[in-house]
Amino acid sequence: MRAVVIHAEKDLRVEETTAPELGPLDVRVRIEAGGICGSDLHYYLHGGFGTIRIKEPMILGHEIAGTVQAVGGEVSRVKPGDRVAVNPSRACGRCRYCQMGQQQHCTDMLFYGSAMRFPHVQGGFRDILVVEERQAVKVAAGVSAAMAAFAEPLSVCLHAAKRAGPLLGKRVLVTGSGPIGVLAVVAAKAAGASEIVATDVVDGPLPTALKMGATAAINVMAEPERLKAEYGAEKGSFDVMFEASGNQHALTGAFDVVRSGGTIVQIGVGGNFTLPMNVLVAKEFDLRGSFRFHEEFDWAVAMIGSGSIDLSPLLTASIPVERAIEAFDLAADKSKAMKVQLAFAS
Repeated sequence: MRAVVIHAEKDLRVEETTAPELGPLDVRVRIEAGGICGSDLHYYLHGGFGTIRIKEPMILGHEIAGTVQAVGGEVSRVKPGDRVAVNPSRACGRCRYCQMGQQQHCTDMLFYGSAMRFPHVQGGFRDILVVEERQAVKVAAGVSAAMAAFAEPLSVCLHAAKRAGPLLGKRVLVTGSGPIGVLAVVAAKAAGASEIVATDVVDGPLPTALKMGATAAINVMAEPERLKAEYGAEKGSFDVMFEASGNQHALTGAFDVVRSGGTIVQIGVGGNFTLPMNVLVAKEFDLRGSFRFHEEFDWAVAMIGSGSIDLSPLLTASIPVERAIEAFDLAADKSKAMKVQLAFAS
């Protein structure tokens, strides 16, 4: 079978590999769609991010969906022919975080396509993937593999929304309107936010943010004073801010427009930040991190299957896996792409 393997910075190859054997509690999935995530791009463009570096060839990919080919003898959750979204997280279930219901902080986590541990955890950009039964989440009839593959990034944003607390009637700011930012807009809207303002430093993604539920969209590079002018009165207008860009200036630049006592949820990862602690203290911000997800993956699959949201505006292109380098180059061009997926044979 084919797999998309990163060897080093800008050294991406489509290679032949073998499928693992099927165990009694395993599910064999023929992958049909795989979304290229920001972390995949970091491995492709830079060989890693921060202190995390590629040390051996690794199959990329964790936003994946496909159709069940076969199941082990003890599997009851899915059957051959079912379309599934694949949860890329395999928490150990034994450590103290798993026992507390915080599996996203598992001390022995196996997360597809991650170089955080060595040997690396191989990812899901391959024709055939064998997963544990708990990872194969059946999607509703009529949901395409392309839409099912959005379950993983949507679950990240549903977790962020949970970290923010109740959003019903709240005024929300989302900084960074890439796929995660726009999906944060979707999550905030679904949770009942009354106003959602999305920002970015380019115009390209802003129409999509509006289409997906933002009530206003601002290019803060073209109009650097607009955000504060419209939302900075009385120590700020926004009850909640989702920071999805991973940029220090996006975070601190919005301190003027988040009200005193407001909540800031940091989703984007961008290395070390320097924060104006006097402002953080004086305005009594509640600054919260948001990392991955757990039960939210099933919530995301249910939301997509319910028909209550349409994520198709986020999909820029589906490119055959044999053209993986072309797909990654397009995904890296934020002026042209929102979400690019690899298409595998169905």
